[in-house]
Amino acid sequence: MKEEMILVVRRETIEKLGMWQGLNFEVECYLPVLLARENNFFMVRSAAETDPSFKQIIPYVLLMHGGKVLHYVRGKKSGEQRLVSKGSIGIGGHMNDEDEGLFALDEAAYLEGVRREVCEELKIGTKFKNRVVALLNDDSNDVGKVHMGVVHVFDLEEPNVEKNEAMITNLAFLSPEELQERRDLLESWSQICLDGLGKLLG
Repeated sequence: MKEEMILVVRRETIEKLGMWQGLNFEVECYLPVLLARENNFFMVRSAAETDPSFKQIIPYVLLMHGGKVLHYVRGKKSGEQRLVSKGSIGIGGHMNDEDEGLFALDEAAYLEGVRREVCEELKIGTKFKNRVVALLNDDSNDVGKVHMGVVHVFDLEEPNVEKNEAMITNLAFLSPEELQERRDLLESWSQICLDGLGKLLG
């Protein structure tokens, strides 16, 4: 069985621009560099998961409607076992080598790849706007050390969303106040996004 090949950048490429902890809102300074063909490539996922000298590029999408954010719990069928049973407000996943044609400086092509990724996990029965709002880095834990998040917001016209994968459970739109009550149960990236929610939503 062929092992998945996923998109990565070298940590040193990011460090040359300036590494950070948490959210970074200077998207225009970083994203074109991360998506430039000369700076990213595909490597075997099992190797990337254990080598923090590489960062896997992960779109992390928050779905919004009426001031509420879509929340779910990762079930036992989740591909990332370290996050099972954690609450999340981000939908996303690895960009694999099947997406290779997307990665040029054409931002529209990248956004289309993200839309396709989200629609594999969710059935979105409404129109929406997709915008990149921040980058996310969390080197405080083993999962975060090997991933780099590109935080998107999907602004939905209607709250019409259903799960499309078994690993997504307890799907519901929650207010910021309701999310704060569950903060301790969220995965670390969702905690970081929740703490910066006001700025992310602009």
